[in-house]
Formats: sequence, structure tokens, C-alpha cells
Amino acid sequence: MRSRTYAAAAVTAVLLASAACSSPYEDNAPRADAGSRTIVPVDGCGDSSWTDPADLSPGRPPARCQSGAPAPRPLTKTRKLTIATGTLSAEYVAPLQVALDKGEFEREGLDVTLKVLPTPDALPLLAKGDLDAIWAAPEAAVMNGVRGGFDIRWVAGNFSPGPGSRSGLWVRLKDGESASRVAMSGRRLGTMIGKGSVIAYPMEKALEKHGGGLDEIQYQQLGAADVLTALENGGVDSAWLLDPVWRKVDGRSGYAFLGGQPRGEPLGGLLYGRALLQDDVDAGVALLRAYIRTVNSYFAADYKKDEAFVTYLAELLKADRSVLRSTPSLRMDWEIRAGTTDRLQSAYAAQGVAEGDPLPESRTVNRALYEEAVGHTP
Repeated sequence: MRSRTYAAAAVTAVLLASAACSSPYEDNAPRADAGSRTIVPVDGCGDSSWTDPADLSPGRPPARCQSGAPAPRPLTKTRKLTIATGTLSAEYVAPLQVALDKGEFEREGLDVTLKVLPTPDALPLLAKGDLDAIWAAPEAAVMNGVRGGFDIRWVAGNFSPGPGSRSGLWVRLKDGESASRVAMSGRRLGTMIGKGSVIAYPMEKALEKHGGGLDEIQYQQLGAADVLTALENGGVDSAWLLDPVWRKVDGRSGYAFLGGQPRGEPLGGLLYGRALLQDDVDAGVALLRAYIRTVNSYFAADYKKDEAFVTYLAELLKADRSVLRSTPSLRMDWEIRAGTTDRLQSAYAAQGVAEGDPLPESRTVNRALYEEAVGHTP
């Protein structure tokens, strides 16, 4: 755990150094919002293309436009963008993969490259401008970097679990232990991010029913392909398993599901740095427009009812079709709920990885760009 702490500190140090070399705007400086950009109605995106961020109900229908909307509005000059993601094979990355494969980015005048990088490695590159965006989450290192003055905003959500999903915290039961009460204190937890991940928030809720707090767990950062293997071979005795990976242990003796991500509340998505927040906002909106159009065209409802699309998706993600088919469709959702970063920061504080006072949402979230993409005027 000490090495992970040093790694987090190093990431934060690079972010702060990058911030010092840039010219971050003050809290009251202008941003790319409805007050500085013209928002016009978008064909195919009506009232259902926006939902009240304060609506936290698990059954809330996610925002949707018609298929093919919002229509492309190509930039006058092709813009090359690099987006980092921790993996290309997880289902939650599918909208980016499909957008790239179907030419949705190209229709906006964007030449997009997806680059596999863990979030801790990607953040310093975003800080230096070597990356344009990250498909990740507002992790503790992100919050600490913003607190130090670097311009990062969470600009779009990704997904929440579908009904019936058991994506989340899984544990190997010890002899005589039952799923109704698991002593989590001292357990080794395998995750892609390690300590300071957004899973701290749903884990905190799950641990309320079991022994052990967030500060009593040993965190082990692992590659995306290694988390399940480590859980199965005893390298870790608990893990956060995503769709469809959890199906590999679901129903097997000796494993228990303790809880997952809240329904209807995305915990990650696209993070922008200064380049797309300030220097080239048109490109930032275009990227979101392509992403949103992909969701509306291919992931609007229960996309796994389409057998041909499941086959296509499995090939694109290089995933096992039968495993992919066995899990519920994700609720793809580009919107960000009110207060999510507040709840995340509270969990980070419980883990002991938050530095300083909590940040207000105005410094962590920017909804203006996706609102512009669908033509919503706040």
C-alpha cells in the first residue's frame, strides 16, 4: 500500500507542477458556459434530451435524443484528438469504440486516437497537454490536482448498471463465513485504480452492512485483465468486478457480491483539460456531440436484444460473446448527477487520500458542453 501512496503523491505533484506552469483561471473567471456561447435548439433533441441533475431516483430514464441526433456539425479544420482510457475491452468503453468504428468522430471533423493508459499515468499527460481527454473518472488524484489549480472538469457521464447487474464488490468467503456478514477489515482489494478510486463511494455504502471501513482495507492496483485472475488464485481476497467480468464468479461457491454502483448515477466518463475547456471549445463540443449521437443511435435502450449488434460488439471489444450476452445492458448516460463529486470526495476523505477542503461542484463539473451539444438552455 505504501508504493501506491507514493505513486498517488507523485501524480499529484506532477499535476501541481503542470498547473503552476499554466495559467489556470480563477474561480470567477469566464468559462465555456451558456453565458459565453450561443446555444441553439437541436433537431431530434427535445425535452427528453436533458434531465434535472438533482433527480437521483434509480429508475430515472436517462436523457435521450432521436437516433442519429444530434447531427454532425463538422469543424472547419480537422482536429486531431487523443483520448486515454484504462482499457479498450471493457463494455463501458463501447460507445467510444463504436463511435470510432462507425465514423462518428470523423463526421465531426475529428481525427480521434484511443490510447490505453492507466489514469495515474494519463493525468500528468493531460496536465501537460499531451492528451486532450481521458475516459476515466474524477478520482482522488484528479480532485487533488484541481485543488492545486489545474483545469480539469468532468464533462460527461458514461453509464450506470442495468437492472440485474452485479457489477461491484465481490469477495472470497473464508471458511464458515456467510454473504450476509463479511469481515472486510484487513482484506486485500484488487482494483484497476487502487486507493483513491471512485469505487470508494459505493464501497463505503456496501461496507456499512459489513465489518471494516475504507481505511481498514488493503488496496492492490492491478491491470484490467489481472483483477479477476488475482481474485480467483488468491492474490487478493476481494475485487471490484465490472460487467461482464463478474459473471465469471456469479453463482460459484465461495464468492459473494456485497454491493455495486448506485443505479442511475454515473461515476465516470469524459474528463477534459484546458485544451478542450478553453482553447478549442468547438472541438470539445464536437467530441461530445459524436459521443451522444453514438449513444442515441446504438445504446439508447436494451441494446443486447439485438443479437447482431451483440456479435459486432463482442468482436469490437475482443470479448467473449456468450459472457457479454449474459449480462444486462448498461444504462449509457452522458449526464452528470448533482452532488456526485461531493459524495466521492467524502469517500476519499474516509480513505485518507483527500488533500485539503472539499471542492465545490463548480470546480469539478462542467455540464455546459453536453447541454450545448443537445441544445438545452439552462
